[in-house]
Amino acid sequence: MASSVTKDISYEDLKALLGKSQNLLVVDVRTKEEVDKGQIQGSVHIPVDTVDAAFAMAPEEFKAKFGVTKPPQDAPELVFHCQLGKRGLNATNKAHQLGYVNARNYAGGYKEWSEKEGK
Repeated sequence: MASSVTKDISYEDLKALLGKSQNLLVVDVRTKEEVDKGQIQGSVHIPVDTVDAAFAMAPEEFKAKFGVTKPPQDAPELVFHCQLGKRGLNATNKAHQLGYVNARNYAGGYKEWSEKEGK
């Protein structure tokens, strides 16, 4: 039975992972207009309303569309984020339903990230 507890990740933890992890996938679920104003380095843009379809794609299709390898369902480092946290939570829940048991939401969102990064 999958737990319905959504895992959050803090700014500090995400920052540390970005510095050292080869397997981290950060998914930005905001709109294109928001992403164009700035994004977390290395993140992949998959709008929240397309998360279901994206993570149901065959790995080759996912890689062709997003330019990154589709994470396995047990991927330890899969993080979703939006601007303020709500859409990221939504996307994280969708990922959990699709079997991505370790998916986490960066609850601070891009708003906190850009403030802490001074952008």
